[in-house]
Amino acid sequence: MTEEEPTRLWGGRFSVGPHEALADLSRSVQFDWRLAPYDLLQTRAHASVLGTAGLLTPQELAEVDAAIAQLAAEVVSGDASPSADDEDVHTAIERILVERLGAVGGKLRAGRSRNDQVATDFRLYIRDAAREMAVVLCDLQYALIEQASAHIETVAPGYTHLQRAQPISFAHELAKHVHAFGRDLDRLADWDTRVSISPMGSGALSGSALDLNPEAVAAELGFASAAGNSIDAVSDRDFAAEFLFVTAMIGVHLSRLGEEVCLWSSKEFGFATLDDAWATGSSIMPQKRNPDVAELARGKSGRLIGNLTGLLVTLKALPFAYNRDLQEDKEPVFDTIDQLEMILPAMAGMISTLKFDDARMTSVAAAGHSLATEIADWLVEQGVAFREAHEIAGKCVQLADQRGCELWELDDDTLQSVSGSLSPAVRAVLTVESAVAARTTPGGTSPTSVAAQLALLTEMTAAHRQWADISVVPSLFEK
Repeated sequence: MTEEEPTRLWGGRFSVGPHEALADLSRSVQFDWRLAPYDLLQTRAHASVLGTAGLLTPQELAEVDAAIAQLAAEVVSGDASPSADDEDVHTAIERILVERLGAVGGKLRAGRSRNDQVATDFRLYIRDAAREMAVVLCDLQYALIEQASAHIETVAPGYTHLQRAQPISFAHELAKHVHAFGRDLDRLADWDTRVSISPMGSGALSGSALDLNPEAVAAELGFASAAGNSIDAVSDRDFAAEFLFVTAMIGVHLSRLGEEVCLWSSKEFGFATLDDAWATGSSIMPQKRNPDVAELARGKSGRLIGNLTGLLVTLKALPFAYNRDLQEDKEPVFDTIDQLEMILPAMAGMISTLKFDDARMTSVAAAGHSLATEIADWLVEQGVAFREAHEIAGKCVQLADQRGCELWELDDDTLQSVSGSLSPAVRAVLTVESAVAARTTPGGTSPTSVAAQLALLTEMTAAHRQWADISVVPSLFEK
């Protein structure tokens, strides 16, 4: 290789370099440079085991450590960057280290391949990103919990089929989203346990003939263990696909919350008002206040689902071990992380500043015969079989519809005409407040049940935040 030729990690058996079109197609450094800090981490760990194996002298190892520390600082500051001729992040890092270390830099390739390097870098990167994402998702949970805590006593309409169903505590409505995001965080933590396996030492596919120590590398990089099968280690992208599934579910849950905000803030519902800082206007209609954050959360959920689907299709029917198709694994993951880094803070800000119209929600909660189930339940307490009680309550609804009134507006004679079991005492349950207060089962919507639920959700979110705050990937500046 002459000084004019670009650095390649292959080429000895080729008489000429790749065609320009192939080089352009093959190049990935424009997007995988974000893995540079992690490539330096695994290079430092690999150098350490090369030193233990006697393949680097103590002086050479010290030179490598110093060069990596300097390059790491330059990568973080942005002073180091790839050249136009670098094929990928591994080529770029090796080129820079060889330029600075000479022949010592060339020794670092011994016992490893880009196949195990990229699999390791990618795992390190995603593990870091998952915890950063979890922190912001916890912020959204706390915003929901804070709003819910202020609305435990607020009665609101509960919906099924987007039709008014039964009155509920509005805090109960908000808390359901905290549960959904809690499952997402559980999945991230569970995923992290499975991804805590280091591919380093697997080489291209068959391991290494050199006296290296994959378990030592795994420990230095914060993994629980080294991979048990070198072929699987370099070709496995389950960790990326599973991560994209978890994040796609986060996207789905964000979309469902966003849809509710769009409904609540509409004039038709009138339950919520968006803060000016978290809404946009119209270029032609001065009166508009648009819920763009919520709408973009809905829209971007489709993008996250698409990233998952695209990777699964890429992985389908790939032969073992490494194939260049796997270059397509990183961009959907990077894109998903980038999108969630924008969506989650915006959603947390929007939720924390929403203003709710309690009086409006309570007035709507009583409309549409939402207390019909209270009549049926009251009859059951009087000894009437629920099958019959359901029919009686239904007839009351029919009469109220015919007369254009609500259930509590039916007079005593009318109630008696429907069933002799209906006495004036039934009126005690025909208020939205009593309907909500009566549902004291664990997980129910009574204020006491909801208050207990929010206390547990606060503890759960604190535990998730504690997990997110524990860094498992070592810092470039620790040794």
